[in-house]
Amino acid sequence: MKAYKRILLKLSGESLMGDQSYGISSLQLKEYCEQIKETSGAGIQVAIVIGGGNIFRGLQGESQGFDRVSGDQMGMLATVINGMAIRSMFQSVGVRAKLFTAIRMEPVGEVYSSQIAIDSLNKGEVVIFTAGTGNPFFTTDSAAALRAIEIKSDILLKGTRVDGVYSADPEKNPNATKFEKISYAEAYAKGLKIMDLTAFTLCSENNLPMIVFNMNKKGNLKSIINGKNPGTYVYPSIIT
Repeated sequence: MKAYKRILLKLSGESLMGDQSYGISSLQLKEYCEQIKETSGAGIQVAIVIGGGNIFRGLQGESQGFDRVSGDQMGMLATVINGMAIRSMFQSVGVRAKLFTAIRMEPVGEVYSSQIAIDSLNKGEVVIFTAGTGNPFFTTDSAAALRAIEIKSDILLKGTRVDGVYSADPEKNPNATKFEKISYAEAYAKGLKIMDLTAFTLCSENNLPMIVFNMNKKGNLKSIINGKNPGTYVYPSIIT
């Protein structure tokens, strides 16, 4: 008995770099796709939202002289490139996948529709959501929360290079302590930077739980599907 029937996995663009300083590592990408293939093969419906920071960030563009709207639109295109790479890798490992874009870009991908995406999930396809929300000033974290709610995902999984949520940045503070579970309200009160505030609010107000975990450790995704918690479980209300 699996813990979840439908999941949305949020991956950062930087996660696709592997040991590189830029771009896409085919080795890292293949490792992710094989883990997701195992999950999908177990009967779990999988949706993915991918970031674009390995290629271009909207805020990065603003610091280089681009206006914010143009910079964010460039960042959206970066996520589409990443999504195309993921779709291609899925095809190479024998997984049916469909790419959706939040802005019209046929024939690159199909324009996003929650009902078509749900239909694809029900057919056993992995769906990949790109171009964020399709609007500037919104991050791909916000897109992940929004898409998870729209497709009625059981949980939002945020794959990072850290094994959960800590009281401080564990890469900078060796005394930081890890939370096994924490409510959105508690995390907000403590000022923990789990996701941006828009994404945080969407998850909290729509009763969408989240697990923050280390996607780079093989077996973690499978462990979550089997009901274990290798990261930090973030829940909508305080457990009494």
